[in-house]
Amino acid sequence: MNLSQTLRTTQLLLNFHDGQPVFILRPPSALVNFPRPRWPEECEVISDSIQHIDWEPPEPEPFYKPSRRESLLPAADGPGNVVYCSDFATKHLYFTRSRVGGSRGSTSCAKFLVTPPDISLEFESRFESGNLQKAVQVGAFDYELTLRTDLYTEKHTQWFYFRVRNMKAKMIYRFTITNLMKASSLYSLGMRPLLYSETAAKENGVGWHRVGSNIRYFQNCSEDANETNDAGDSLYSLTWTVRFPYDSDTCYLAHCYPYTYSRLQYYLKQITSNPAVASYCDVRTLCQSLGGNIVYVMTITTRGSSPAEVRNKKAVVVTARVHPGETNGSWMMEGFLDFLLGDSDDAQVLRDNFIFKVVPMLNPDGVVVGNYRCSLAGRDLNRNYKTLLKDSFPCVWHTRSMVERLMAETEVVLYCDFHGHSRKHNVFMYGCDRNSKLFKFQERVFPLMMSKNASNKFSYKSCRFKVQKSKEGTGRVVMWRMGIKNSFTMEATFGGSTLGKYGLPVCFHAFIDVHVTQGSAVFSAVTLDDRKGTHFTTGDFKSMGFYFCDTLLDFCDPDQTKVAHCLVEVSTLLKKEVKKKMSKNLDTDGSFSMSDLETSTSGSNSSDSDGLPVHLLHQHRIPEKTLFKKKKKNLKTRKERDRLQPSSVRSRSLTKVLEISKCTESCLSPEKMDQVRSQEKPVGGQKGEKNDRKGECVLSSLTSHSEEVSQEDSQDKDCISCKQHKLKHLYETTAYMTPPLSNEADSSRYSCPPLSLKVPAPRPPVLMQPPRCTPHLSSQQGSSVFVAPCRFPPSGFVRIVPHIPPMPSASTSRNRHLFKDKHVQWVSGNFPPKSFSASVTDITRARHREGTQKHSSEVDASSFTPLMDQTQGVSQHWQPLERK
Repeated sequence: MNLSQTLRTTQLLLNFHDGQPVFILRPPSALVNFPRPRWPEECEVISDSIQHIDWEPPEPEPFYKPSRRESLLPAADGPGNVVYCSDFATKHLYFTRSRVGGSRGSTSCAKFLVTPPDISLEFESRFESGNLQKAVQVGAFDYELTLRTDLYTEKHTQWFYFRVRNMKAKMIYRFTITNLMKASSLYSLGMRPLLYSETAAKENGVGWHRVGSNIRYFQNCSEDANETNDAGDSLYSLTWTVRFPYDSDTCYLAHCYPYTYSRLQYYLKQITSNPAVASYCDVRTLCQSLGGNIVYVMTITTRGSSPAEVRNKKAVVVTARVHPGETNGSWMMEGFLDFLLGDSDDAQVLRDNFIFKVVPMLNPDGVVVGNYRCSLAGRDLNRNYKTLLKDSFPCVWHTRSMVERLMAETEVVLYCDFHGHSRKHNVFMYGCDRNSKLFKFQERVFPLMMSKNASNKFSYKSCRFKVQKSKEGTGRVVMWRMGIKNSFTMEATFGGSTLGKYGLPVCFHAFIDVHVTQGSAVFSAVTLDDRKGTHFTTGDFKSMGFYFCDTLLDFCDPDQTKVAHCLVEVSTLLKKEVKKKMSKNLDTDGSFSMSDLETSTSGSNSSDSDGLPVHLLHQHRIPEKTLFKKKKKNLKTRKERDRLQPSSVRSRSLTKVLEISKCTESCLSPEKMDQVRSQEKPVGGQKGEKNDRKGECVLSSLTSHSEEVSQEDSQDKDCISCKQHKLKHLYETTAYMTPPLSNEADSSRYSCPPLSLKVPAPRPPVLMQPPRCTPHLSSQQGSSVFVAPCRFPPSGFVRIVPHIPPMPSASTSRNRHLFKDKHVQWVSGNFPPKSFSASVTDITRARHREGTQKHSSEVDASSFTPLMDQTQGVSQHWQPLERK
């Protein structure tokens, strides 16, 4: 009987429990899928399937020992023959969209500027994780290579991976990469490139192995503009020679052992297809990257019988490949998963006691396109763990959110991110110094245990625990800030090990046989374990994943004897380090921070790859390249410009202002008064003459009178301005009505002779409102409204004061009154025109000529009566309103 036809559904499965049939739902067949990689639409991708076999050399491969006589590539007579050029990276400034298989255009051949001869090598890098932009033949067997920078950036050239064909066996070929950007490299310390031969793999089963002679890493010494990048930084070159083993072979050259996104998908397929492994390992989709590739997350733990048992487990978070060019991180991750998913007793103990959250590849986009450090956002993801831009940095945003949810459910005892390092040998860790007396030196215990378990690969002396400001956005620091006490970055070198006492001799087998015949079996075992001066292989990287699991068992062992011993040893090592660096004896009591004595943890400067993604920064930018930087013009404020003046000039200017304020009315004749008034100009210029800011008062400035005072006054004409700091003392001696100062710009736009008002006695303040009728102004004592007889700014003011008894006018400086701000009510609307102040000045000048008893700078309220006709619609429409 067909159960599906009977039940008319395929979603039910029939199981038997204690002899009774039980129907259960069929689990989804595709909780996670493995689609083909997606590329940016401008990327050209060949259809060839690139696969390599796994192989371990029978003996450790030694470092290259430079002879100091390495020859450089001779200078070419001409530009050479461009035998390969893939310039799709320059077509777009930022990422727009992705497509399976990349560009839909033809990818039959690369672009050639000159037809290459038959003996030329055929280059290719338009495959997954490949990186080579251009190859130029400058000699019969000499080639200059240019690497492509990370997509949508102008930096980060370190990773290379390309294919060559049409070679001649036993011939010496020279390759020179001319646009590297790091000032130092492991190639200067004996590291050699990698070679893979398809013929050797088929016939002899030989995979990736180290090759190269005449290796030299040097700075480009040419003065050509092409020898520097757009930021003006110097470029560096790597040159080496190689002999290919077979004619017309297909070979690959790489910086480190490649580990592609397709290989990870194949590895995860094997896990999900194994029912035994799938019982304690779930592979799910964490998110999709900016380019649409899936970011996988694995949950590894023994499924408990009850939810409470699962909640009692502690958690461990492990991630890798946030930097796509650091392929050794993926090899360590594969070794870690091999051990954790195996059937050993130690693996079972780890699964029974921990919940492992594993993200094996954080940056699949960068891995696919062959970047070294950045994602398709043009930014270093390991500097953006604090980001709020979920759509621009989805991989690290979802990883951080996953850890936050996990910490809400249980304790996360350890976080570790696997990386590669391009300047140091060995394997080491970066941690975070807590400076806590309760947990002093606790962050150093796990790295010290790693150095004991992997003594020939892991270097505790290279570990650093300093939290730098430039590393605040890294996963290590962000997870530590979130509350994970043991947060690390494990760095594996691209080169090899320098640990050991003796190192491998030239004739390895003969050395071992001699010592075995002498009965020194123990010494032979130590020598076999000595890896000093040898390269790491994929097996060595995988073994670091094994050692990580072994150290985790020791670190979380209920018997904390090992941890206690390590704490004592850490304290002793710190004492020695302090004595060595401080050159004096210090008792280590935990009150100081050892991270202050450590060097930088920088493996690569990514400060320029921090910040917003380029698709947000460059949407409206027109690409242009200039060889010179534009010098930024530093503008100075008015106060800063005044400070640059000599003190003698400033003091002389203030003296001139005081003298002019005292003799304005007495020194100038009526004819000169008219001439000065006609030459008056606003100091602030024409810009901003309309002041629409309500509630501001503009202070009128004094006019400079150079021709009337003296010849020296003409030299200081420009110094007589209405700046607040210059008129401070002037306000104390000149007691005309001074409105409150608003700002420097407004206080320097108008100027007129200082006038004072003789006003009636104080009264409770009232508010002004324009009525429909026109009131009559007079000089009676009951009158309380006076408009200041000066040139009004667009935002004027009205002073409303109570009555005061009249005072004698013998002394002008004593009869002038300064009114407090509480008597000032601001009114917006229409105000008297500019001619109003001129008319009031004419009245004052006329009375001065007539010899009236009133002082020339005093104006009675009756003086405004003849002017009311000139201010229709302005001052005639104001009436007092009682304030409530």
